[in-house]
Amino acid sequence: MSKTNFVLIAVALTFPAFADTVEEKISMAMSAAPAAVSASATIKDDDGTLLRKGTNGYTCFPGSGSPMCNDAVWVKLMGAIESKADFSSDSIGISYMLQGDAEAGSNDSPYASDQAKGTWIKEGPHLMIVVPKDLLKGLSSDPASGAPYVMWKDTPYAHIMIPVGPRD
Repeated sequence: MSKTNFVLIAVALTFPAFADTVEEKISMAMSAAPAAVSASATIKDDDGTLLRKGTNGYTCFPGSGSPMCNDAVWVKLMGAIESKADFSSDSIGISYMLQGDAEAGSNDSPYASDQAKGTWIKEGPHLMIVVPKDLLKGLSSDPASGAPYVMWKDTPYAHIMIPVGPRD
């Protein structure tokens, strides 16, 4: 997980904007997913430091206020985004962001920085699903549709966003 600013940002309103102690970081990271997932997940700090070893294949990050729980495919995807490497998957990957986005992010590219260009969205609680890219054909990339949509459609990092709660 990167400290860079192109990653989707999510934060729980019940948590401080930044966690200071290991316990706060673990609690914030665990808030990203249902307890059935996060209770047995590995917890890492944003710099990759292991905070707690898990057993279920998920890794949760506090995200400096942006909690996220990822399976192995999503951990690989996030690493590819961080290094601007190509990415493809022949399997499904799941990421939980049940605290929603704290800031608007580009629906067009993880590297976009100009909110005057493209489509920007501040999503509420959501899941993100990576599938082999050819399975995205025919899905909308319109976040205003109210249905699941494709984010970063024209990049190697394209994935399905599934809103599961209201937007702020």
